[in-house]
Parts: sequence; C-alpha cells; structure tokens
Amino acid sequence: MPGTRKLGRETAHRTAMLRAMVTYLLENGKMETTVTRAKEVRSLAEKMITIAKEDNLHNKRMVMSFVTKETVTHKLFTEIAPKYADRNGGYTRIVKIGPRRGDAAEMAILELVD
Repeated sequence: MPGTRKLGRETAHRTAMLRAMVTYLLENGKMETTVTRAKEVRSLAEKMITIAKEDNLHNKRMVMSFVTKETVTHKLFTEIAPKYADRNGGYTRIVKIGPRRGDAAEMAILELVD
C-alpha cells in the first residue's frame, strides 16, 4: 500500500475506499475529491496504468485484484494504457479548486492527462 496517509479510516475501510476511487477515476477520467485523497489515488492509479502497459495474463490478474469492475479493467488495457505507451509516468494531474463549503477542506480535481 503506497503512502502513509491514514485518511481517518481503518485499514480495510481505507483500502476499499481507495479501490473504489481508483476504479471511478479510470472509468470516468476525472474526479473531484480532497487534496490528500487525490494524492493517494494518484499513486495507485499510476501504478495500475504502468502495470497495464504490458498486456499479459499476469498483469491482467494483478489489475483485476485491485480494480472493482471488470469493464474498467478492459478499458484500462485497451484504451488507457496504449495512450500512455511512450510516457514514463505522470499520467494524472491534480488541480486545486479551493475550499469545500461545508468544512473548508481543500478540494482538488484529479484527472488523467491527455
């Protein structure tokens, strides 16, 4: 598990949340969340894209053990990873958008780079 941020959750809850957020990011290409969560999700999403750049059975099983939807895994291997074939990292971008209205948490948009 990359990073040392606990995000105010127990291990199982944190892992489930990050898996869901990575799946959502790969499915939609963009998401809005807090800055600290975005930094954790970025790390995991970039690892998934790096694994998917080499299309073999072992890598598919590694990605499917983390990503929660099989359709997203297929999209990752057929559309997303080939787009970044000649790029060595830096597949995502974090753009800060200011504080959230309710609790003033610093918000950011996490998106895949074109």
